[in-house]
Amino acid sequence: MKIIGYDCFSGISGDMNLGAMIDLGVDAKYLIDELNKLNLPGWELHVQKDQRHGITGTKVTVNQTRHEHAHRHLSDIEKIIKDSALDSKTKELSGKIFMKIAQAEAKVHGISIDNVHFHEVGAIDSIIDVVGAAICFNALNVDAVHVSTVELGGGFVKCDHGKLPVPAPATAEIIKGIPVKKDGVDFEATTPTGAAILATLGTDFNPDLAIRIEKTAYGVGQKEHHDVPNLLRVFLGETIANPGSGHDALHLECNIDDMNPEFFDYISDRLFKAGASDVFFSNIIMKKGRPGILLNVICETELSDTVKNIIFTESTSLGIRTFPFRKDTLVRKFETIQSVYGELTVKRSYYNGKEVSCKPEYEDCKHIAAERGIPVKEVYNNIMALLLKRTK
Repeated sequence: MKIIGYDCFSGISGDMNLGAMIDLGVDAKYLIDELNKLNLPGWELHVQKDQRHGITGTKVTVNQTRHEHAHRHLSDIEKIIKDSALDSKTKELSGKIFMKIAQAEAKVHGISIDNVHFHEVGAIDSIIDVVGAAICFNALNVDAVHVSTVELGGGFVKCDHGKLPVPAPATAEIIKGIPVKKDGVDFEATTPTGAAILATLGTDFNPDLAIRIEKTAYGVGQKEHHDVPNLLRVFLGETIANPGSGHDALHLECNIDDMNPEFFDYISDRLFKAGASDVFFSNIIMKKGRPGILLNVICETELSDTVKNIIFTESTSLGIRTFPFRKDTLVRKFETIQSVYGELTVKRSYYNGKEVSCKPEYEDCKHIAAERGIPVKEVYNNIMALLLKRTK
């Protein structure tokens, strides 16, 4: 598969992304011509070569040619995009990125999406950044987007709501489910726009994904840092067959036939809270025809001692069998969606960069069912119908 790899060692912003895409091969004139289809006056795109720590990349700056105090709602931005001459794929992807930001802002401020005021993100430069990201992505015609661990930065950032800690609350909400790190630099490394681009485009967040790199490019940021170059590095390449994305894990098991069965629930709860990936029980027939229970625990290698301690101290088992094995899992991504029941979380699963399943989180469905006094299967089926409708 053809793939873009995002290496966000110094974070990501909208303009850094545009610079990286142009550096990767998207023609700057083509990008500007497409952006002009927005029929949005008052901006110009300045593209230049620049360096950070001796590494050359492309720096993009969106200059506003007239001052505005626009505090746009999502509907205002959607109308700008809908009324433009852009192609349908670009309109749809731009809308998804803005929706990510709107959902985060609504969650942070405790209001509906319709009442969200876009301040910084409603400005012309952010509209150009988001729509430009969609134009570039579609122009590159890739099958998947891999995202490495994202640097969020540190310190505080000034915004329309005042001085806020990094990451900004909206960024923290958008970036949920994506591996991150913090305080690698002392400024806001990842902006809400940058986070929304990753959350919308990203299909694989496994740091061990193996790819064959064809081209490397750099988007130059607006900041200078004495230790870490303010660059967004992107790769264009192909996934390698049988990439070995799995890892080694442990399967521990033991036979129990002389314990109060009420204790199993407590032991299971303790094991899950300790970090076990799975805990399950099987009925078995032991020697002399005695019925028993086989306790099975799946965990990461480093949790072996913790799991054994719980089993030996909480159960009546006298011995544990430990088997190392290879564990291969789908890449999972969590996102918040709007439904007739309000906000809830859905889990998307990917194999080789392609989505293979999508379903609502059971705990959210259970909470909604209990709150509204309706069957949980009704909630689940309605959400699945909504998800299937959106994929058509």
